[in-house]
Amino acid sequence: MNELDQALALIARGADEIIKKEDLEARLKTGRPLRIKAGFDPTAPDLHIGHTVLLNKMRQFQDLGHQVIFLIGDFTGMIGDPTGKNVTRKPLTREDVLANAETYAEQVYKVLDREKTELRFNSEWFGKMGAADMIRLAAQHTVARMLERDDFAKRYKAEQPIAIHEFLYPLVQGYDSVALEADVELGGTDQKFNLLMGRALQEHHGQAPQIVLTMPLLEGLDGVAKMSKSLGNYIGINEPAIDIVTKTMKIGDDLMWRWFELLSFEVSLDELATMKADIASGALNPRDAKLRLARELATRFHDAGAAEQAIAGWHAVVRGEGDTSLLPLTDIAAPAEGFRLAALLTAAGVTPSNSEANRKLKERAVRIDGEVVEDTSRVFTAGFEGVLQVGKRNFTRIRLI
Repeated sequence: MNELDQALALIARGADEIIKKEDLEARLKTGRPLRIKAGFDPTAPDLHIGHTVLLNKMRQFQDLGHQVIFLIGDFTGMIGDPTGKNVTRKPLTREDVLANAETYAEQVYKVLDREKTELRFNSEWFGKMGAADMIRLAAQHTVARMLERDDFAKRYKAEQPIAIHEFLYPLVQGYDSVALEADVELGGTDQKFNLLMGRALQEHHGQAPQIVLTMPLLEGLDGVAKMSKSLGNYIGINEPAIDIVTKTMKIGDDLMWRWFELLSFEVSLDELATMKADIASGALNPRDAKLRLARELATRFHDAGAAEQAIAGWHAVVRGEGDTSLLPLTDIAAPAEGFRLAALLTAAGVTPSNSEANRKLKERAVRIDGEVVEDTSRVFTAGFEGVLQVGKRNFTRIRLI
């Protein structure tokens, strides 16, 4: 492959759709650095690895020599993105937006090259707009066109309310591309309508329409639903290395390949194909492939030392190889009367409820420091320290205080 083909292959890796691919190829051929935009509304202070699918693609563009613009939607965040919502989303206060934006800016540099990232806020231009400017912007699309958007159409058909300000969101996001003169905008598949709005508004303002690149929404730990904090099927990028490792090791083998494609920088698509073939033939254990992914993610969001310590801790518990003292220690306040075992498992977070804990105890699926326990009447008081384990891969090291 020549250099252009290599660049196109890297850009297309994991992408759901590129509109229009021939335009992207033509702009790459010019040899000038392209302006790559991705916008993030600071609706929550912490990112999970599902968010990093876009960040990874931005980093790939950086590595190819292009200018990446990380746009924080401090203005749009006060509108509230209606994408995928069946109700009007509560807008954030200015204080919420700025507080979340500050933490976003630091977290993204775990993936992006700080020196090669242009950090912008869309209040830079919208803060200067008056009412007349917003009316002119709103005049560039019709209500009928807005109702073509799937989530608006569903809410309208179901006679659920749609606030007028929600129609502004796609227009505002689209105008960001005009203000930044973007060559390429990245977004999830659920953002396609908004990304195409950017193309339309750029043409209206005499600019070449941006290339739209959509990335799939990463499935969470359950392998079914989109990764989401509200569903609890996520890995936060600020979580301890041991949690990143243990959660990654819990995903299904089929999901592992999708995570490799969307999250890994170290494994090429050719190598991925070889790994699949090796697992199919029995030459490679899926566990070892998953450990490689877990190591890469823990290293990216922490460092190599923390990743190796976490993997050693995982081996110590799951495979009985090594020292469990390598696991992080979590302090839990014990009541004066202490915890019975089921309550302790729930307080430690290894079971969701006491009834589930009791069920696991009956199944002989509970271990303390590697030993199966069944005595539900045992009481644990302040001073207890040990590794609680439910099943093969759900464990934690705690101390009662």
